[in-house]
Amino acid sequence: MAILFPASSGGKDRAAPPHTKTWLAQFSWALFDWAYSPFAVLIITFVFPAYFAGAIVGDRVSGQAIWGYAIGASGLVVALLSVPMGAVADAGGERKPWVLGFAVGSMVATALLWFAVPGRASMALALSCVAVANVGVTLSGMFTNAMLPDIVAKERIGRLSGWAWGLGYIGGLAALGVALFAFVQPERPPFALDRGQAEHIRIIGPLVAAWFALFAWPLFVFTPDRPRRPLAVDAALRAGMHNLKRTLQELGTNRALRLFLLANMLYADGLATLFAFGGIYVAGTFGMSLSEVIVFGVVLNVAAGVGAFAFGWIDDWLGSLRTIAVALIGLIVACVAAVSVESRSWLWFTGCLIGIFVGPVQSSSRALMARLSPSDRQAEFFGLFALSGKATAFAGPIVVAIVTEATGSQRTGLAMIIFFLVAGLVLLGTSARGRDA
Repeated sequence: MAILFPASSGGKDRAAPPHTKTWLAQFSWALFDWAYSPFAVLIITFVFPAYFAGAIVGDRVSGQAIWGYAIGASGLVVALLSVPMGAVADAGGERKPWVLGFAVGSMVATALLWFAVPGRASMALALSCVAVANVGVTLSGMFTNAMLPDIVAKERIGRLSGWAWGLGYIGGLAALGVALFAFVQPERPPFALDRGQAEHIRIIGPLVAAWFALFAWPLFVFTPDRPRRPLAVDAALRAGMHNLKRTLQELGTNRALRLFLLANMLYADGLATLFAFGGIYVAGTFGMSLSEVIVFGVVLNVAAGVGAFAFGWIDDWLGSLRTIAVALIGLIVACVAAVSVESRSWLWFTGCLIGIFVGPVQSSSRALMARLSPSDRQAEFFGLFALSGKATAFAGPIVVAIVTEATGSQRTGLAMIIFFLVAGLVLLGTSARGRDA
């Protein structure tokens, strides 16, 4: 079972043009995952959240709650922008200008985190920069994902998506290693950074921005884009909105696709919440220092890279939908264990399990969407995919924030993630049963 859903009507030939299926085009596309993954690892999940809660807010429980509201708000912005922007991009043809614009905005906002000095006076700056950067990274990734069906044969989509996701985890691992050994751990950090002013931590923002810029450029040079259509801006807007209306009408009659997008909405919310609170949780509940949090992130990224690479083959063999279901089951079991264990040794074990199953859920979801999207509306369909991943992205962090505040327990707050994963799995099964509807 490669696909359980019929492709939408109105799409053109799904075969990619032969000249785009080169190893250099595919590698450059995959390298974009390597380029932006350090943002998720260092800024959203591990280093900066722990710094924000401990050094800027000064209280880990309150910091976790405030962080949740900010990440949720940025997810809401993505939900509002993704589908109409995808529709307009399809009408205009090109994707790279959109990728470039959002990527540069994210780089600038991330670099500005250097000015988030310790103390509550920096709270507004830190939250606004992280929110803007998160929007930019997510939308640049959306338009990059829409290029996938054009650069690889349909029967190898799962493999390339999985390998790219694995490459992303390796990139996150490499960036974590640089951050840990070059800046965080040394008693005398390079460039005469002042540890008393947390400059050895604040440098992570410019580091991530520079990393993104350094490794994103091959996409713009070696991966072909679709030709630009000679449409004025207002014409592109009208065409995009017309196509969007048609797509939404089709979505209303395609029950299986609709249920898959709803399932993705729920489990993607759970994953995003897990990434946003993972570093704060292990630092606060298990008393890990920032250096230990980074090492924990390194181990998880190794496990995640292995999982993404291995399941890339499984996806093309077993089918994207079954691969997602298997990975979700493993992830749920691992998360239940992670919020239940008391010892650090068991936390490390459950963390590795989480890493192994996180990658396949994400990469196979991208592969399934690439297989489902008609060739003339790929950015629009990936806009729907991004919308389903972000439509309730504010819900998970806010639920965790509310429960954390109400109970005074990070463990209880983080446990709310499990409900989102279980609900997504149930809907995924329903979508499979409804494939003929």
